[in-house]
Formats: sequence, C-alpha cells, structure tokens
Amino acid sequence: MTTVVMCVHVFPGEQGCQLIRGELRARPCGYRTAVAGEDLSETSMPLTVLAPAGPLVSRIGLGLAALGRPAYITSGRADDLPDRSVAGLRARTLAMLDAAYDAGIRYFDAARSYGRAEEFLGAWLATRRHADAVAGSKWGYRYTGGWRLGAGPHEIKEHSLARFTAQLAETRALLGSRLALYQVHSLTPDSGLLDDPALLAALARLRAEGVLIGLTTSGPGQADTLRRALRATADGQPLFRAAQVTWNLLEPSVGPAAAEAAAAGCTILVKEALANGRLAADGDAAGPAARLTALAAARDVTADTIAIAAALAQPWASVVLSGAVTPGQLQSNLAALAFSDIPDLDLAEPPGTYWASRAARPWQ
Repeated sequence: MTTVVMCVHVFPGEQGCQLIRGELRARPCGYRTAVAGEDLSETSMPLTVLAPAGPLVSRIGLGLAALGRPAYITSGRADDLPDRSVAGLRARTLAMLDAAYDAGIRYFDAARSYGRAEEFLGAWLATRRHADAVAGSKWGYRYTGGWRLGAGPHEIKEHSLARFTAQLAETRALLGSRLALYQVHSLTPDSGLLDDPALLAALARLRAEGVLIGLTTSGPGQADTLRRALRATADGQPLFRAAQVTWNLLEPSVGPAAAEAAAAGCTILVKEALANGRLAADGDAAGPAARLTALAAARDVTADTIAIAAALAQPWASVVLSGAVTPGQLQSNLAALAFSDIPDLDLAEPPGTYWASRAARPWQ
C-alpha cells in the first residue's frame, strides 16, 4: 500500500505533518529538487485551509474541466482521451479521482458547465466515502455542448438570481452536503452581479448555511475584478472568502491583486497554471513555452513540473489546480512538490495578447 504523508502548511516556515493510515510524526514541509526517476509515492503533500476555519485541503487539487465533457480547449485531447463517450469519460474521471486521492490530493474542483463533472464527482464521493475529500464547484455558466465535439457554443454565461437559484439546486442534487465551496464562475466587470442586491443576499444566505462563497476570475481585467469583489460585504463581513485566479508563467498579471486578497484573508486558488496545455510537457513547439521546455530538459524534469512549481511558489497561492486527464500527467504535475530549482524566467505576455490567444483556442 502506498504511504501518503500530508504536511500542514498554513504559514511560511511552519511545519507539522499527519501520516494518513498511521501515526502522527513531524517532517519539514519545504520543497526540494526532484531527482530523475524518483519514486514520488513518499513525497509529502502539504495541506492548507480552504478558508479561515474552513476544511483542510491539499495544496494541489484536481480540476475536472477537461474530464467532465468531450470537448475543451486543452491540447492533445484526441490522444489523451480516445474514448470520450459518457461511459468512457465517467470511467476515466473515476480512475483519475482515485489516483489523485491515493497521491494525497484532497480538493476536487467542478462546475455546472463542466458537462457531467459534478455527476461524476458526486458518484465518486458517494461510493468511496472519503470523509476528508473536499468538493468545490461553480455556478454561472450553463453547459450547452450536448456532448458533441462540434457544438457551439459549449457554454453560456449568465450571472442572475434565477441562474444561481436553479444551478445551486442542481449542484446540491449531485454533491449534497459535500459541497464546501461554491464560486461565481468567471466574474467579470460586465457580469452585473456586484450591483445586484438580491443576488448578493442569496449568496449571503448560502454562506450562512455553512458553504464558503468564492469567485473565479478570467480576462485581462481580472485584477480589477478581484479587488472590487473583495469589497462586497454581507452583514458587515466580506462575502467572498476564496478566489480562483488565472495565473501562469505566461499570464502573471493578477499576482499583485492576489497578494492583496490573500493578505486580507481571502484564500487564493490558481487555475490554468499550464495555460491550457501551452506549458505542458507537449506544449507549444515555439515561443516562450519552447524556452521553458528547453530549461526543463536541462534539469531532467518536464515543463509542467516547473510551471506548477512556479505557481506553488507564489506566497499568496494556497491551492494550485492540476487539470491532468491521464495518470502520467498527474504524476508529472505532482513532481512539482519536490522541485525547488525554479529558474528565473521571463515568459510573460501582455495580458491582452494572452487572453486573445486563449479565446482563439479551438474546442476539441
């Protein structure tokens, strides 16, 4: 049986570890340089809190955006997911959830627009009965792909009270009491949510029921959106206690705003650390990503290992999501936990350029 060591990592420099399936023991939580061919089964998985007084979660989480529906904007889907029928993706998702849990991952991220991701996650939670597995999801986009690769559009956004009410009911039907964090999906200045008292009150009522309220950000204006959202209050308390931001080596512009949010007590989760595959092991063959690939080869690791390690190294980042869809990708992503030799890279693109490129990526 694989031994999983999990380290509680709340403040920089703090240490304290819990041995799952065994006795408690102390062990430093710092990172170290990965060794080629190293067995990562004994690599420690740091823990953090999802929000003040919230549940413990792993610093790497598993996101289901690329597993819950047949088409998405990540690279290499035809090779990675040869069977994208409902049954095929259900089986792959359950296998990936098992692999992630066995590797120490305790946070699992879904959304209403991720096809059947909530359905797959809910079934896994119900059958495996892992009491320490924490589920987060999102509302605001509706999946419209109809399980077709060539559908368009695949999702439609609406941040209204009616959409929130309907989607919360759908999420609860699938995840039940296991829902710990419910996030506004891709809040942007034009969403209107922050100027909707009735919707803000509904979110506050959900918070009063014990569910953490968060938001995710996208687009070149995500820093401004995050700062404005953190000013939203309910009953004199900040409404949003978690924010999932897009940060990677190509698009780090939200960093200063994320640091401000973390300093104010907001838990920051990082999504798209691999830029939808551009920074993965088989990412772009030219441009900034090619430089990362060359540096990774020189250190005998993969590009995605460095990219995720860079996200984990941000002092404001509590959880970094892996979007792995194969066991090999997951292992490569998790190698970031044992990698500290992060090169001094300057791969950033202008935010407008990055987001235009992302918007042009085909659903495949």
